[in-house]
Amino acid sequence: MKRRIFSVTATALACGIFASAAQAQTKWDLAAAYPVSNFHTENLMQFAKDVDAATAGKLKITVHANASLFKANEIKRAVQGGQAPAGEVLLGNFENENPLYGVDGIPFVATSYADSKRLYEAQKPYLDKLLGSQGMKLLYAVAWPPQGIYSKKELGSVADLRGIKWRAYSPATAKIAELIGAQPVTIQAAELSQALATGVVEATMTSGSTGYDSKIYESIKLFHDTQAWLPKNAVIVNKKAFDALDKPSQDALLKASTEAESRGWKLSEDKTEWYKKALIEKGMKIVTPAPKLMADMRQVGDIMLSDWLKKAGPDGEAIIAAYRKSAPAAAPAKK
Repeated sequence: MKRRIFSVTATALACGIFASAAQAQTKWDLAAAYPVSNFHTENLMQFAKDVDAATAGKLKITVHANASLFKANEIKRAVQGGQAPAGEVLLGNFENENPLYGVDGIPFVATSYADSKRLYEAQKPYLDKLLGSQGMKLLYAVAWPPQGIYSKKELGSVADLRGIKWRAYSPATAKIAELIGAQPVTIQAAELSQALATGVVEATMTSGSTGYDSKIYESIKLFHDTQAWLPKNAVIVNKKAFDALDKPSQDALLKASTEAESRGWKLSEDKTEWYKKALIEKGMKIVTPAPKLMADMRQVGDIMLSDWLKKAGPDGEAIIAAYRKSAPAAAPAKK
């Protein structure tokens, strides 16, 4: 009888151990909008591997690339509502929801990686607070390469864009279309190649990265390198999903996020020239923008900044003020 009791107890204990182990492992789906070959997605894949290793397999993240789980404009809502524990979003896509999401989409506010990073540092406290109020948490953010204009003809000024079918993927790019007199057409990155091939879109303002990934060179042969702004992708997590992790897993996730952010910014900057060379090899001509075109686009940027500040209110003014205050001092003139 004692032997039988021991046997039953041992079996129950074993079952309990296996059940506990099963409960200890957490699996997350992370929704992403860009191709597997895109540097943002490559960074996400490495991030998932790092989290797996750092948590000894307790937290496993599966990256669903190329809008295969949710479309780009659906990802934030999916994370916010708990349909997906985590996701990667283009922050500027949600400017209509709250202007603070869109500061990095204003042309010519921040046009270099150094400036973009300073703008991010000024924006980040407000971004953390905003996402927190919506039940989410920011893990990390990475900038895209600088934005330029792809068109079928060389542009002397914005007048050459009037009436053209212009791809709008965010409120900012739709506003640009309005100000230059183009026809905005809402097209996400995963649909861009087909839209160009079928004539739904005739011009777009985006990065060398998207130009290469979407094979814009198959339909358009000119890239005007305006370097107008550097929008950011943010990796966000549902706050309840994060809070459900044990403390060591949370710490490991945050450490991997910090590393992914640092790695991602460097990767983005390193690949900027690579993308341009790759586009040239595919038959694209990289054009230095005409002075009139740049002057016109800067005027567009000034109008958009003024409008944004009115919408964003005191928080927006504080972000721009902090960003400008952080600018490095000009070197003294040589005697």
